[in-house]
Amino acid sequence: MFTLENLSKVYQHRTEPVYALDKISLRIEQGDFLVITGGSGSGKTTLLLTLGGLIHPTSGMVNFRGANLYDFSENQLADYRNKTVGFVLQTFNLVPYLNALENVMIPMLVGSNSANNKEDRATMLLEKLGLSKRKDFLPRELSIGQQQRVAIARALANDPEVILADEPTGNLDPTLSSEILDILKDLNEKEARTIIMVTHEPRAAQKAKKTLLLVEGRIFDSGSEATKSELKQIL
Repeated sequence: MFTLENLSKVYQHRTEPVYALDKISLRIEQGDFLVITGGSGSGKTTLLLTLGGLIHPTSGMVNFRGANLYDFSENQLADYRNKTVGFVLQTFNLVPYLNALENVMIPMLVGSNSANNKEDRATMLLEKLGLSKRKDFLPRELSIGQQQRVAIARALANDPEVILADEPTGNLDPTLSSEILDILKDLNEKEARTIIMVTHEPRAAQKAKKTLLLVEGRIFDSGSEATKSELKQIL
């Protein structure tokens, strides 16, 4: 599904360049549940947003189904972000003056479906995530865990192939974190959606099919002996 080739993202600091991503090469297959771990500032979010078509790399390529994502026009990138990928973020980003149903409908506002179809799908997604009795609630009237489930429903609104999750359990207690991780695992196993999640929480890796480690913009297979040896020299 994705092939990354020598992907780099460089920011110019006052005195020297800073490599958020440093010549990353990686394959992500359709149906993967990939967890990318690493410390603060390791480049996790930069990598995720690059896969999501939101951050242009400095060099290298992000191939999606054989096409370089950053050769897309702005309209093609917008269509990709709206229909192919769904974003689940730590901060939820729900619109405070819209209720749960309206928040889930937001991604569907750009499209040809009728208003009734959009409302029916949003209602179905909220029911699926156990929020059928909360669809008229504003975000402030929902618990933290319920807000994240609304955010997941919104990410699914346009039936994306890929879910990109950035620290989706970062604001949750261990019980709620486990619930959200189980939802993502079900989306992967029961609906064959590709899940790419970045997190600093080791327990999240237990849900993954693959786990990679980012250190200073470089990516490693966290389970290999070669990685363990190399990391001793870096850390």
